[in-house]
Amino acid sequence: MRDILQQIQPWYAGRSRFAVATVIDTFHSAPRPPGASMAVSSDGEVVGSVSGGCIEGSVYDLAQEVLETTQPSVQRYGVADDDAFAVGLTCGGTIDILVQPVDPASNTGLGGLFDSIYAGQPVATATVVTTGASLGKEMVVRPDRVRGSFGDPQLDAAVVEDTLAMLEQGTNGIRHYGEHGERRRDDVAVFVHAFAPPPRMFVFGAIDFAAAVVKVGKFLGYHVTLCDARPVFATNKRFPEADEVVVSWPHQFLSDAVHGDLIDNRTVLCVLTHDHKFDIPLLELALRTRAGYIGALGSRRTHQQRLDQLRELGLSDAELARLSSPVGLNLRAHTPEETAISIAAEIIAKRGGADALPLSQTTGSIHGATGQRRSHIAG
Repeated sequence: MRDILQQIQPWYAGRSRFAVATVIDTFHSAPRPPGASMAVSSDGEVVGSVSGGCIEGSVYDLAQEVLETTQPSVQRYGVADDDAFAVGLTCGGTIDILVQPVDPASNTGLGGLFDSIYAGQPVATATVVTTGASLGKEMVVRPDRVRGSFGDPQLDAAVVEDTLAMLEQGTNGIRHYGEHGERRRDDVAVFVHAFAPPPRMFVFGAIDFAAAVVKVGKFLGYHVTLCDARPVFATNKRFPEADEVVVSWPHQFLSDAVHGDLIDNRTVLCVLTHDHKFDIPLLELALRTRAGYIGALGSRRTHQQRLDQLRELGLSDAELARLSSPVGLNLRAHTPEETAISIAAEIIAKRGGADALPLSQTTGSIHGATGQRRSHIAG
């Protein structure tokens, strides 16, 4: 729902009824991940997408029905259905959609959810998606408090525990429980929609390549910080799209970020300083953090020199293997913009464990091995 938040908040503030359709599960080659949302207002306006256009017409009709009946609904769309081609889902995948009515007059807690998402505070919703009387029943889970209940303390406790774990990982998906919280039963299906704060990207080095990397980082949904020790170069005017511009020695700033618990396995560190006096102390610390991606700009000769110096400082081969250097995929990039695209492509490939081969040279499912379900970063 994060992707349609700005469009639906005025509906909520204006007390207009609307329906929200959310992808809750996917199989095989589905076009949108769990958490992708589309909303339909009471006067027929549509925002967002659940399939990139394939089944929006059918979902729109279901949303209108939900608005009329005020009852939530779960619908499966897939190529195995008799009417699959009629609704347009021809990619070979299957999508489960939850459509919920929203009445701002009675659902007063949604405003608090909006506020938490806007403020970058971790929050998640856990919604029953099993067809029956409890369909649509919801809990809102934050690290320090919970609103709502499914009517059984043991079930509530199990759902909250799993939801907090998924919130920490930034993943969406369905979890199955027994009526009293047993995890090996399938009586109750709960969709967890985690609104984790955006992952962080730290770009070190206020050079022209950095401006392009900052821009593509924002496009990918990262909270982007630009850091450089030179105040004449590290300015908001030169990097207007950065969320933060920090003047500091890079390794000192990263040390503060580590101690502030700002580095996790979703964090991206791009070292573009291209200067040993900055690079080496920065990389020595970076390679010992939990960061999910660490890339460094430079030639192969520069890379080898870095490795030699870092080994002398005691870094192991396993730690050095985490370094993506020279940074980016081999796209024969020359301009800052092309280089930024190659870096972004490598970040995406590493995040998904992909081989980064052209799709024309691969077989099987585009979005992963056949039958395999993917975990997705919340959004």
